Amino acid sequence: MNDNDIIKALSALAHPVRLKVFRSLVVAGAAGVTPGVMQEALDIPATTLSFHLKELTNAGLVNIERSSRNLVYRAAYDQMNALITHLTDNCCQGASCEVSSSADTCQC
Repeated sequence: MNDNDIIKALSALAHPVRLKVFRSLVVAGAAGVTPGVMQEALDIPATTLSFHLKELTNAGLVNIERSSRNLVYRAAYDQMNALITHLTDNCCQGASCEVSSSADTCQC
C-alpha cells in the first residue's frame, strides 16, 4: 500500500457508520452480506448504507460481487491486513514485539 491508499483507508474508517459497516463485514466473513441484510441488522437507511458502502469500496476496503440479482459485499481482508501491517511495520524499532493482553501495550 502506498501513502495515498493508507490515507484513503483510514479516512474511510474514521466515520462511525462506515466503521460499523466494515466491522459487520469482517464478522460476516467470506460469505459476505447483501445490503438488505446489512441494512436490517445495522438499522441504517438504504441510501445512507449505499453511500457508506461506496466510500468503503472506493477506499479498497470492501469488495462487491454480483450473485444472481443480488450484490454481495465482503471485507477486503488483503487490504485490511496490508493496512495493519503498514501501521505496525516498525513497531518497537524493529525488535521483537509482544502485546500484553492485560495492558494492551507493546512489550519491547
